[in-house]
Amino acid sequence: MPDGPSAPIQELWPLAVYAVAAFCLVASMIGLSWVLGERRTGRARGEPYESGLAPTGTAWIRFDIKYFLVAVFFVIFDVESIFIFAWAVVARDAGLEGYLAVAIFIGVLMAALCYLWRMGALEWGEMKRDR
Repeated sequence: MPDGPSAPIQELWPLAVYAVAAFCLVASMIGLSWVLGERRTGRARGEPYESGLAPTGTAWIRFDIKYFLVAVFFVIFDVESIFIFAWAVVARDAGLEGYLAVAIFIGVLMAALCYLWRMGALEWGEMKRDR
């Protein structure tokens, strides 16, 4: 491979060919769908499609707070699992200090989970616990 100012350009030409091919493919798909697609207008055209049924009611409904709790718990414990996975990748290089740090981290996680369990945040049924 020749050295000089044109060497980086020669290494990037496959990427440029790929980008142009991807752009042409997307443009041709959009163009063909515009040329070959049906053009219908009607009363029901602007209404949302709900499994072939006529929409009923409003789209603005209130979600139960339990839905948001599940979402927040998932995000929190999912992000924490990423930290534990990153530690697992470098566990041998981290040594005892890394092990102690992740042990404390998991301990804090377990304490938070026990607190949530004790406060009843994980109960989804109708029956409430006496506190």
